[in-house]
Amino acid sequence: MSSVSPRVFLFSVISVISVVKKMRTCFLFFWISLAAFVAAQDAPSPYFAITVVDEQTHRGVPLVELRTVSDMKFITDSNGVVAFNEPGLMDRKVFFHVKSHGYEIPADGFGTRGKTLDVKAGGSATIKIKRINIAERLYRLTGEGIYRDSVLLGLPVPLANPVLDAQVSGQDSVQMIAHLGKLYWFFGDTNRPSYPLGHFGTSGATSKMPGDGGLDPAKGVDLAYFAGTDGFSRPMIGGKEPGPRWISGLLNVKDDSGAEKLVVMSSRMKNLGEVLERNLMVLNDATNEFEKVAPISAEHPRNFVGSNAQAFRVKFGEQDYFCFCAPYPLVRVKADWKSVIDPAAYEAYTCLERGTRYAKGAAKIERDAGGNAVWAWKVDTSPLEWKQQDELVAAKQLRENERYYVMTEIETGKPVRGHSGSVHYNAYRKKWIMLLEQIGGTSSLLGEVWYSEANDATGPWEKARKIVTHDKYTFYNVAQHPEFDQDGGRYVYFEGTYTISFSGNSEPTPRYEYNQMMYRLDLADERLRSNK
Repeated sequence: MSSVSPRVFLFSVISVISVVKKMRTCFLFFWISLAAFVAAQDAPSPYFAITVVDEQTHRGVPLVELRTVSDMKFITDSNGVVAFNEPGLMDRKVFFHVKSHGYEIPADGFGTRGKTLDVKAGGSATIKIKRINIAERLYRLTGEGIYRDSVLLGLPVPLANPVLDAQVSGQDSVQMIAHLGKLYWFFGDTNRPSYPLGHFGTSGATSKMPGDGGLDPAKGVDLAYFAGTDGFSRPMIGGKEPGPRWISGLLNVKDDSGAEKLVVMSSRMKNLGEVLERNLMVLNDATNEFEKVAPISAEHPRNFVGSNAQAFRVKFGEQDYFCFCAPYPLVRVKADWKSVIDPAAYEAYTCLERGTRYAKGAAKIERDAGGNAVWAWKVDTSPLEWKQQDELVAAKQLRENERYYVMTEIETGKPVRGHSGSVHYNAYRKKWIMLLEQIGGTSSLLGEVWYSEANDATGPWEKARKIVTHDKYTFYNVAQHPEFDQDGGRYVYFEGTYTISFSGNSEPTPRYEYNQMMYRLDLADERLRSNK
């Protein structure tokens, strides 16, 4: 047996003692960390949770303003929740004014609408609010802080990225369609947190289909954005030429090989009303970018497809067509690849003589032998929206009874002028239904949405019922999503862009401003039954 030198032995003892000390330190750190974690779980939340619910459905209502007597404003998130923690106002009774578009609570004897809450850290309260809107506001789809307050309170949320996704803080005007087993979403101009300007080349995202891994549309939409290397939502339309690139009339059609293709009309804009260039474009499924397939001549009819037109499929006789609402379904094209990518194949529903471009005061009306205006589908001819019909009537070129679209309010008989629209067949009502965003409404210039129905896809659309209102706020480019229909079409979903633009209001709603809001309409609602 070999001997061990005293020096080696002493070194070994010191090493063992060092290891034991390190183990004791590790164990001590572990127990301290565990104790801190347990204490954190047991510690009361610093927030007072306020939930505002629809008294009819008991669901949380987003976009409700709670305002203190000192005019501090708090806006409910998509769960209808506010996480309140305001120094000086904790552990005392606090009055909150309560206000929301299309919702209200009863007024007291002074006409004040609100509620006093006993505010305490870790506590909670629920406020019930009455829905005046027929449609129900569900959640915000885009932007920053969708579930901000719920996250602060540790409440469950449906989204993978509930407070910021692809650095999107604002997003405009939706086009959505099913393609290759997913839902494809495209939006207009897109804002980001890092600078007042984002990008203007059309944003894109996908989501899973409901029932195939996707969320119940009543709960939300989990978007997966097409993003750049910097993580920010990237343009779907490239090019170095100046000007925003907007799309319209998104449709899904099979090409000559039988492959699904997404086709849109793209407009490169100089400003809100001036177009620099228009093209028919097809999505490249490998690069996820839109590519030009056919230019649209500047000589083409002015409203070729229309700004942010919503497309739908319909059969006229034995032929399938795509129709485009902007706001009414006044343009169509045969639902085949050859026609869809040929600008000359698109037809307008109009009473102008074939080949006529509309010009105020100079339009030529086609009339039959009896002198009556002939409304028909015609190629290479301008469609006539309500504004052009007004001008023709004022110029005595069209008689009042020759108008095609004369939509009026059910209660008052006043005209309802459309700015954007969306039409789809509804199996529950067994009719074609239109959701129309009004221009020139009473509560806001562009914030009211109306419901109408007809036996045919092209109408006539005659009577309308208001289903959504926004007080001095805009809700434009309304789009219905038939992919989300539930209970045999009884429940329909639609969204629009919530923005202060064109409203005359000077106070944008924090986080909600310039973003997409989802609504749901119950077609069994008795208030719609009188829509004859």
